[in-house]
Amino acid sequence: MPDGKVKAVCISEKKGVQKHDIGEAYLKVNHGIEGDAHAGNWHRQVSLLAAESVEKVQKSLDFELKSGDFAENILTEGIELYTLPVGTKLKIGEAEGEVTQIGKECHHGCAIRELAGDCVMPREGIFIKVIKAGKVKTGDSIKVL
Repeated sequence: MPDGKVKAVCISEKKGVQKHDIGEAYLKVNHGIEGDAHAGNWHRQVSLLAAESVEKVQKSLDFELKSGDFAENILTEGIELYTLPVGTKLKIGEAEGEVTQIGKECHHGCAIRELAGDCVMPREGIFIKVIKAGKVKTGDSIKVL
């Protein structure tokens, strides 16, 4: 499988709001991205979504989607994330993570689903737990280990 690439690194300071691109972040073991409201000692520490998934939704919209609009922490390019089995290990920049969940239930009142009429995160987003700490920044490579 070819390497992927980090297109954006996004956080939100509180839950229930869209995330914004901060360019670089520190991933902490058994926690997630420092400063992100969804980080913590649970199985969905960091969310990843492929830019290719976002583009599918973008085609039917008359406004521009931004990084973080689907509440993803890391926007990727070049890897079909939702086909990776749970347990797959990924090296993302300096950090490493393990896939813990594919997709999720979209919460009621999801801002992007209301705006776009569709949210791709429940179908094609994935979640990882951090197993090796390190910095991750836009442009870093993503390797399936």
